[in-house]
Amino acid sequence: MKKLGFCIAALFAGSTTAQASTLFMGSYPDKMLVMDEATGAIRDRITLASGLPTSMRLSNDKGKIYVTTITTSGIEVIDTKTKKVVNSFSLNTPTVRYRFNGGVPDPTGRYFYTMIQKFEKLSDRYTVSPQMFGVIDLQKKAVVRTADVPDEDVRNGAGRGNYMLSADGKTLFLIRDKVLVIDTGELKVKDRLEFSKPEATGIEGVSFGGGVETLRNPNEYVSLFNAQDPYIRNKIFGVGRFDLATKTFAFHPIGPAPVSGGMAGLQVSADMKEGWTVVTQEKVGNKRCEFWHLDLTTNLVRNKAEFPCRTRFQFGLSGDGKMLYIYGASYDIEMYDTQTLQHIKTVDLGNDTTGAGMIITQ
Repeated sequence: MKKLGFCIAALFAGSTTAQASTLFMGSYPDKMLVMDEATGAIRDRITLASGLPTSMRLSNDKGKIYVTTITTSGIEVIDTKTKKVVNSFSLNTPTVRYRFNGGVPDPTGRYFYTMIQKFEKLSDRYTVSPQMFGVIDLQKKAVVRTADVPDEDVRNGAGRGNYMLSADGKTLFLIRDKVLVIDTGELKVKDRLEFSKPEATGIEGVSFGGGVETLRNPNEYVSLFNAQDPYIRNKIFGVGRFDLATKTFAFHPIGPAPVSGGMAGLQVSADMKEGWTVVTQEKVGNKRCEFWHLDLTTNLVRNKAEFPCRTRFQFGLSGDGKMLYIYGASYDIEMYDTQTLQHIKTVDLGNDTTGAGMIITQ
């Protein structure tokens, strides 16, 4: 088990120019909504032949969206320019079914890496495989390689986690309670990177929060992290960055973590100077939700604002960085100003959206 080096890092530089953008969002029962962000108009509803979308992944060149579906365990590949499905297939057969959720394509776009389970119908019974690392050939439209996940790495929820792939495609990173470093040639875990007790920091119990919905940089994983000191157990949160090339972790504390709630993901502006998260406190009838607007150059909370909670929801940022989105498990998107955190408008989608999330392309 390897401990990570730990450092305090200066955060981020660079900027981009806002452009007209398109929002892709999964919905029941088998649709991908294509929305013009500027007007909120639904331009298309793409039918996915393999069923209900459960995850989306944008390719590093932003040319394709890889969608996994649960109805028939399929993969759909959408060209972001034409907004058409260019590859579609199901892994299920009359006697074999698979379960997987999320994954990452290799740099060539030929293979898709994920974690799967196989369910096989025999003449007198069903067999269920252990959790496996799986490689799906997107040309052959089949699972071409598998390897059992070591017992110590088996988790409930199988493949749920964040997948990243090194630039050369030789190393797969599965990011959840720890980072599994997997050799894609052998499909074997080569290392386990623990964040629970980083070296020489004075804190412990660091854990991953939600990831950035749209990855700004394919070479690093940026997320909110929670941590606590080993003496009086004060909990703090901050922004962490995991560098895939050097396998180093940088954590920048921001402030005390919510006492009785959680933090739902991190959205970061294009210039990486501002961040937003949602903090939830308490449960059911006492549940409260707040936007927290973070200054990532000074690592201070710039402002907060409460908004009406939903039982379940997801959190996103518009392509131009001017609006925050609350959506999911509903037929609409609620839009809030990123600076004032006040409600602007609600857009009716006409479809019940799922947990597949959203991807915005320019």
